[in-house]
Amino acid sequence: MTSDTHKRRYQEIAQILARRIAHDGYKPGDKFPTERQISEELGISRSLVREAFIMLEIEGYLDVRKGSGSYVAAGEKLFLSNPKPDFGPFELLQARQLLESSIAGFAASTITKSDIVQLRDTLELERKAIANGEEDYLADRQFHLQIAEATQNSVLVAQVEELWSKRENSPMWARLHDRIFDLSYRAKWLDDHAEILEALRHRNSEAARKAMWQHLENVRLTLLELSDVGDPEFDGYLYKPAAVSN
Repeated sequence: MTSDTHKRRYQEIAQILARRIAHDGYKPGDKFPTERQISEELGISRSLVREAFIMLEIEGYLDVRKGSGSYVAAGEKLFLSNPKPDFGPFELLQARQLLESSIAGFAASTITKSDIVQLRDTLELERKAIANGEEDYLADRQFHLQIAEATQNSVLVAQVEELWSKRENSPMWARLHDRIFDLSYRAKWLDDHAEILEALRHRNSEAARKAMWQHLENVRLTLLELSDVGDPEFDGYLYKPAAVSN
């Protein structure tokens, strides 16, 4: 069984919810239970429910309204028997967190002066993009790839490139970002990058690993909070993060 035919967990949850919409008497325009309610009912994480809701939005089952919630969309509701292959945005972030934190730790032992200079230049590009209000994540991507390149291991570079490619070609990731209007979080992520660079500059492997892990945890929690359509007061930081590996 290939990864494309194997249903991911969020797809299974989406199918359960699609079946509910089709068979529980919902009509177009009816309010659908909130993500929090589904999370508590099924005993699953909020991020997993978020991914299932995004899939249902893409497939035309739900309309989402910022600050109001999710509503049943118009049109015939069919069972999601063959969902389009995609990766959940939080699933991708988890993979990046596990891989890139280890890469950053390793890079601290192999990084050169030239690598440090290039990373500083990339941080400056990020600062300018943020100052100009640009939504271009090219410098962000470049920063993460340059850290992988500092390991001098082409396999690790290819893995980071693949994860970024999955993000850039993911309809679910694009829909997640469509929900977000406040881009002030990018300044915080820039601070995270500066902290990672400082650890690399000092060749401190443990500090670099933890700084990268925390950066991607900040990304996950920020996106979870800012993309919430049903409860704008929801605080993603109430949800326990995965433990940092020792």
